[in-house]
Amino acid sequence: MPKTILVVDDDEEIVKLITKSLRYEQFAIISACSGKEALSALEENHIDFIVLDIVMPDMDGLDVCRSIRNSFNVPILFLSARDKDIDKIVGLEIGADDYMTKPFSIQELVSRIKAHFRKVDRLFKEWDELSPSNEKADAPLILNDKTFEAFLNSRKLDLSTKEFQILSILMRHPNHVLTREQIYENVWGDEYGEINTVTVHIKNIRKKLGSEYDFIKTIWGIGYKYTEREQ
Repeated sequence: MPKTILVVDDDEEIVKLITKSLRYEQFAIISACSGKEALSALEENHIDFIVLDIVMPDMDGLDVCRSIRNSFNVPILFLSARDKDIDKIVGLEIGADDYMTKPFSIQELVSRIKAHFRKVDRLFKEWDELSPSNEKADAPLILNDKTFEAFLNSRKLDLSTKEFQILSILMRHPNHVLTREQIYENVWGDEYGEINTVTVHIKNIRKKLGSEYDFIKTIWGIGYKYTEREQ
C-alpha cells in the first residue's frame, strides 16, 4: 500500500506542485487548503505524513499541529515563510518533526519525506531483530516499538515520531553516553536538517516525562545518556 501524505497549504499552486512531485514518487496524496479541512481529513483518513503550512487564514499551522498532537502521532513537516530560528524552535517544541522555509526546493522536500520512510523502515527491521530494552513488567517507562507508543506508569505519552525514536535509541543503550551527532545520525540519518534540533527534541521529551522522572542525563560537552534511576 502506498504511503498517504496530507498536504496542507492555502496556496493552490504550492499544493499542486507538491502533489505532482509526490505522486510521481508513488505516494497517495490528500490535500487541504485550511487548518479545519486538514483536521477533518485526518479524522476521516489514515495519514502517514503531513506537510503543513504555518500561515493560513482560518487556523494557523501551529494551532493545527497542537490539535493534531492531542490525538495523533503522525509525522509533521512545517512549511513556512518565517525563517527565524525562534519560529523553527517553536514549531519543533509543539510537536513538529521537521521544518522547511519558503521558498523551498521541491526536490529537497521529496527527499526529506522519502528519507523519513526509509529511516522508519530500517528502525522496524532493527527492532524486529533486537529484544526490547525494557522487558521488566514493573519498569515505569515502556515503549511499544510496533505502534510508536510510549507509556509512563501506564499513562500514554504524547510523543512525536522523532521524540519516540530518540527515546528508543537512548533506552537501547542504557548508561551509555551518546553524542548529539550519534543521535542525529541514528534518528535523522541522511535527512536534511540541523543538529541543534536534537537538543530541542530532548527538551521536549524531558518536559513530557516530567521533572520527577529525570531519565535523560546531560553529559556536558559530550551528549546524553539514559538511566532509569529516579530522582
